[in-house]
Order: sequence, then C-alpha cells, then structure tokens
Amino acid sequence: MQQDSVFTPIRWRDDALELIDQRLLPRRQCWNRYRDIDAVAGAIADLVVRGAPAIGISAAYGAVLGWRQARKDAAFDLQAALQRLADARPTAVNLAWAVDRQRAVLAAGGGEAELLAEAERMHRQDIDDCRAMGDLGAALIDSGSRVLTHCNAGALATGGYGTALGVILSAWRQGRIARVYADETRPWQQGLRLTAWELARDGIDVDVVVEGAACALMRSGLDWVIVGADRVCANGDVVNKIGTAGLAVLARHHGVRMMVVAPTSTLDAQTATGADVPIESRDGQEILGGAYDEMPRVRAWNPVFDVTEAALVDVLVTEKGVIHRPDTAKIAAHLSL
Repeated sequence: MQQDSVFTPIRWRDDALELIDQRLLPRRQCWNRYRDIDAVAGAIADLVVRGAPAIGISAAYGAVLGWRQARKDAAFDLQAALQRLADARPTAVNLAWAVDRQRAVLAAGGGEAELLAEAERMHRQDIDDCRAMGDLGAALIDSGSRVLTHCNAGALATGGYGTALGVILSAWRQGRIARVYADETRPWQQGLRLTAWELARDGIDVDVVVEGAACALMRSGLDWVIVGADRVCANGDVVNKIGTAGLAVLARHHGVRMMVVAPTSTLDAQTATGADVPIESRDGQEILGGAYDEMPRVRAWNPVFDVTEAALVDVLVTEKGVIHRPDTAKIAAHLSL
C-alpha cells in the first residue's frame, strides 16, 4: 500500500508484512518481516505490535499470508490459522473484527488479491478515521489546556496518526494545548517508551509521570485525561490499558474531564457491559522481573486491562462524531449513523 506522510507501524512491502518492533523503542527502530500467519499471531501476542486498531490491521495482512500458505500446502488449515490469529489477544475487539472481515472475503470466493485489497482498505480507512477523530476531539479542548494521556494511543497503536494522540497532535497544532503529560504505564512502560517518543517526534514537549503522581498532577491543575480504548461496550463501558479506570475516578473527583477516542470498529454492540469482557492477564514475571525466582510465595497479579464505567466518561469521540456522556441508547444511535 502506498502510504501518505503519516507515520505507520505497519507496512506491506515486497509481498510481506513488516512491523516496527515496539518492544525495542525508543532505543532502536527495527522492522520485523513476516511471511507466515502464525508468526503474525505471535507478533501480536508478544507485543511486537499493539493497540487495538494496529493489531486488527496486522491481522488483516496476516490473513493474506495464511491464504498463500494454504495454496502451497494442501494440509494447511486456513480457518484454524485464522482462529489462532483472532485468539492472539482476546480483549481487543478490532482483532476479531478484522479477521471476520477477511473471512467474509474468503466466503465470497476472494483470493490473495481480494484479501490484500481488504487489508489495505482497512489500513487507509483507519488513518482517515484517526485524522477525523483528531479534529473532532481537538475542537472540544480550550486554548491553554493541560492534558494527560495513558498508555499509547498514537500512530504506533493504529494504522497511523493515532486516536488519543491524534487528538493531542491536532489540538497542539491548533495552539489549544499548553502542556502534555504521559503516564509511564507499567509494567511495559508504553507511555515512557512509545508515547513520549511519538510526541517528541512530532515536535511536542511532554512530561512523563508515574501513575502514582496522577492525583497530585490533577490537584496542580489539569483539564483533560485523553485515552484510547481496546473495546467500548454497548452501554459505553470502556476497556483500556490497566490504570485507565483509576484515572477516570480521580478525574471525576478533581473535576477533570475524561475523553475516550476510538473508531467505531472498537465499539462492540454485541457485548452488553464491561463485566462481560474477557480481561487478558499476562505472566507475572513482567512485573517481578525474576527478582523472586527463589521465593515462590511472591507472585504478581498482572491484568492488562481494566473497565472504566460509562458514567465516568465525559465524551467518546469516534470518526462519526462526539458522544457526550455515552450510554446504551447513545451508543446504539451512533452505530446506526
């Protein structure tokens, strides 16, 4: 696919999928090359690529690779490989959404050309949607505002431009934002390693803060918390990186507004509330780092996501528009647009 000037962590080049290895940023910029659908599933599971829209797009390209493997090997079960791809990270709804779109292409008799065209269409559309969300969200931010973001919801998490960081980028360029703060986001430090890198790359000054400083930051003066989402349920509950719910509670207490930015592909009308979402947990060694290998009584609880109740969200921004105080009726009406 011919890319525009927007930075993207995903590219299709010389008949292979290439992903920037986000585990190595910011110290190294390394592109990994994939020609195997299960290797793409592994890259998603291992956080080479992360962020709901980005893993969906990556999976769509992975389906092209799977089709090729099936053509070369009659024993290769493409449908089983697609299911392994969809199961690589169960919480982010975009992953299953993208795989289902490619299954529909196959069901209609499509082959490699049609699968690739669909993946490229998803990629282009995501960039366009992020630009639209950037402008819509920026229009809500008053001049001189101070904003905090959590995890990484920028170009690295999408096809390009970003969701939450797309809003921040657009608002910064319009002179609406005075200061940007980014949570470091334990345990993988996506805020420190990825968000700060992206903002600096775009010419935006950023202060990195530990999550425990959020309360003090809000007391010192903050206008918005702006985050992305891995899933928005039918009632408006938001599933996002662990720590988001705590920020929402703090924001409501301190009179700070909470903005969630996500494309409609992240809205899940089939899941009633956040209580119905499978929350992925990861190896506790991501937190402990091997420090307690000789002391098995010390373990770590390591959920990747939490649920922010819809009542704590002031605005939900999609490419279709802005939903103030999202709820079941407003989400349904928005999806029907």
